[in-house]
Amino acid sequence: MSEQHRQNSTGTIAQGAPLMPYDRASSSEQATRSYYDTADVDAFYDAVWGGEDIHTGIYSHDEESIATASRRTVEQAADKVSGLLTADSTVLDLGSGYGGATRYLADRFGCHVVALNLSEPQNERHRATNAARGLGALIEVVTGSFHAIPFPDRRFDVVWSQEAFCHSGDRTQLLSEAVRVLKPEGALVFTDLMAAEDVPVRTLRPAVSRLGVDALATPDLYRHTLAGLGLSRTDFDDRSGQVLTHYERLTAETHRREHELRQIISPAYVDGLLANLPLWVDAAHRGHLRWGIFHCRRA
Repeated sequence: MSEQHRQNSTGTIAQGAPLMPYDRASSSEQATRSYYDTADVDAFYDAVWGGEDIHTGIYSHDEESIATASRRTVEQAADKVSGLLTADSTVLDLGSGYGGATRYLADRFGCHVVALNLSEPQNERHRATNAARGLGALIEVVTGSFHAIPFPDRRFDVVWSQEAFCHSGDRTQLLSEAVRVLKPEGALVFTDLMAAEDVPVRTLRPAVSRLGVDALATPDLYRHTLAGLGLSRTDFDDRSGQVLTHYERLTAETHRREHELRQIISPAYVDGLLANLPLWVDAAHRGHLRWGIFHCRRA
């Protein structure tokens, strides 16, 4: 059979989507779902991150709010694909979280956005917020895997993602899927937490263990994989310096609001945060992490 089929969220069959390889990818997905489906994680992201954009921010100064800096990342990533987005365009957001970026894109450009995300509790919140803000008609929220995207080939003008690929146990499969559903003239734009090229996997393992993966990707891994998939016009807007500021802000806010957080989050989860966040600060301080905005097109 030359073309595989997969049932999409509406019950119809999407042609061209490969069947899920249930190995490294499925293991990482199980860990991701277990993490994001918990009430503790939901309460933390809502209280400290603002519950809208849950990714690394671009800070104008060291004391800027996490929510403001995180929204600036969305704005600057959107600027890179603004020439492709109109009311007739369709965007796929991979790992859409609470939907901050999807609502921004739909509101700014009037485009249709499909939000694909593993966590059904996050997706329920996403749908409710879209409806409350009058954006439900522009945004379709689908529960599913970015390792086996339930849409046909060449479907989207832009494929978008922010800090979701770091949860993947099979980034080659993930990127292959992202490129498969991209129109030939379309663009892939994403941010992700990455490791510096020369850092041994074991060095970052204590920090990244909570992500449910063995290691982070590197910028070169993404460049080489994307080139092999035909996206030879790949730009990496390196903002690695922002990672230290971001994790210092997260750590400071968690300490400042520790008493409040212990009223809404289990003590064990707060203790885990206070132990894990300094590992990310240390890794960023030592130059072991990379972060920025990838913007990719076919030649």
